[in-house]
Order: sequence, then structure tokens, then C-alpha cells
Amino acid sequence: MMMLSTRWIRTGALFLLVACGKQKPPMVQQVPVTVATARVQAVPYELVAVGTVEPMQSVAVQPQVNGQLIRVTFREGDEVEKGQVLFQIDPRPFQAALAQAQAILARDRAQSVNAEQELKRFSSLAEKEYITAQQYDQSRANAAGAQATLAADQAAVDQAELNLQYATVRAPIAGRTGSLLVREGNQVRSDGTTLVTINQVHPILVRFAVPASNLSAIQKYRSTGGLLVQAVAASGGTPEEGQLSFVDNAVDSTTGTIMLKGNFSNHSGNLWPGGFVNVTLRLYVQDSAMVIPLVAVMSGQNGGYVYAVRADSTAVTKKVTVEREAGDLAVVSGEVKDGERIVTDGQLLLRPGARVQIRTASGTATSERQGGP
Repeated sequence: MMMLSTRWIRTGALFLLVACGKQKPPMVQQVPVTVATARVQAVPYELVAVGTVEPMQSVAVQPQVNGQLIRVTFREGDEVEKGQVLFQIDPRPFQAALAQAQAILARDRAQSVNAEQELKRFSSLAEKEYITAQQYDQSRANAAGAQATLAADQAAVDQAELNLQYATVRAPIAGRTGSLLVREGNQVRSDGTTLVTINQVHPILVRFAVPASNLSAIQKYRSTGGLLVQAVAASGGTPEEGQLSFVDNAVDSTTGTIMLKGNFSNHSGNLWPGGFVNVTLRLYVQDSAMVIPLVAVMSGQNGGYVYAVRADSTAVTKKVTVEREAGDLAVVSGEVKDGERIVTDGQLLLRPGARVQIRTASGTATSERQGGP
């Protein structure tokens, strides 16, 4: 019985050894990653800032004469043209003043004609010594005085005509009207009372500041042609395109920035005075730039690097230097080549030589999965 048990033990051990010899080697752990392709392409060099929209012109419309406002010819918020009638002040007092000034002018013109004729007669009599020199001088003074009075009367008529014109208040610029500050029936005075404010919004300006370190580049590329400026409302929308129109003559020493302005046609009306916008100033376009997603770049003791995926689906490090950022892209120099697959997500779990499992945009694995040795 002991001999039979020993035989069974030996047979079981042999079976276990054979079974262990047939086990498969363990699978090599794969790291799931997302990749993007490095490309050589044209990339604009742009400066990004936050700007404020301001009107090209802003005019507070004020009356030039005193009187009662009898008519308003527009509605608040209307677009108005230059020279368009906005308000009518009661013209009757100014019409009466003009008629009076014209009557005085006519009277004094007749007196001036009479003084001139008298001077001619006295001049002839003075030559024959029929009158004294004193009488002749008096006649000449009367004629000169009449001419001066006539000039003063003409000035009074001109002023009366001007006042009558001022009774009709016109738009000094084209633009959009704001809130109406005075209503029909109110008395208005020429002492600084504002009737309405007009802002010119076509075209319009956007004011923004960039670091003063960019001033030399701005001046360089501006001298070769106009610089493109894009502005989009902070809430989003279609970008508006314009041209850089102004560079301030001094750097703000407290902020280290230089103030710029862009001129926009604003035909769409998306830019509104006082609003905040995101501004992009394009200096030039770099034709052949190596571009990779900015999120792919990692920092190490020896500088920046990225993980690239080789043909056998293993990871390898590539040294890179970020020359500049362009939105969510990085313009780099270094060991990356055009067309290489660069890891953009999952690189924190990688090491050189590690096998990777490339995920698609939906998060599923691709067919590039590799088995273990």
C-alpha cells in the first residue's frame, strides 16, 4: 500500500511539472495614449491681448442758443447722418430778432448813402472855399461814422441769421444716438446742456496694450505694410478684421506695456463702444514652422521633450525647444521630424521603450496593439 501511494505522488508531481512548462509568458503592459502628428506648416506670429472698444468720435450735442424745444426728429438709438436735423428750438424769437436787425441795417444804409452824398457836395464846396475846413471835416467824419454803423448793423444781421440757424440742431457727425436727455417742451440753454450723445461706430476703434518688449517688432513689420488686427467679443461671435492704426508715443512705465489701437469698419455692428474684446495682432507669418500640440511638451532636467511613437508602437523621447506658442500649438525646434506621431495624452505613464496602445478620439484602442514576446 505504501508503494502505491508513493507512485501516485511521483505521477502527480510529474504532471504538475509538465503543466507548468506549458504556461504562456506574461503579456507586456501597454500604456494607452493619444497621439497627434507633427507637421511643418505656415504659422502666423501673433500677439494676444484684451481690448476695449471705443467710438471713432463721440460728440455731446448741445444747443447754441436758448429757447424752448418744440420738436425731436429721431428716436433714441437711431443711426443718424451728418447734417441731419435732430432738434428744433422755437425759431420765432430769432426770426423777430433777424427782422429787427435787417430793419436797422436798412435804415442805417440809407443814412450812410445820404452821408456819402453830402460828403461829395462838401468836397466840391471845399475846393471853392465856400465852406470852412471844419465843416468839410465834419462831413467826412459823418460819412465814416455811417459806414462803421453800417458794418455793425451787418454783423448784427449775420448774428441773428446764425442764431436762427442754431435754432435747428443738426447732427455734427454720423453715428448712433444714445439716450435722449431733453424732451419736447423743455427749455434749453447754451450753457453746457447736453441734448444727446452721438457715437461714431462705423468705423470704430479698439484700444489694447501689449508688452513693450514687442515694440521693436511691431515697428519693424508695420513699416513694411499694414498689420492685421482681429477682434472678437468676449462673449464669442465672428471675428472682425481691421488694421493697426495707432501706436502710442510712450511706454506705460507702471505696467511695462505700449498702448495700440486698431481701426475696424464694423459693418456687422458686432463691436460696441465700451465692450471688451479679445484682440489678436498678427505681425508676420512663418512659412515653414514645425508644429506640435502644446500639451505634448514636457519639462525635464535637460529641458523640454516629447514622447514619439515608433513604427513598432514603442515610445521614444525627443528633445525639443518651444520657440513660441500659437494658440494650442507650439512651434518647436529639436529632434522632432515632420510626420512623426507625438503623444499628447498619457505621457506621464510612459518611459523610453514602453509599448503604447493608441486610442482614437472616441477613446477606443486602435489595431496597433502589440503582444508580448
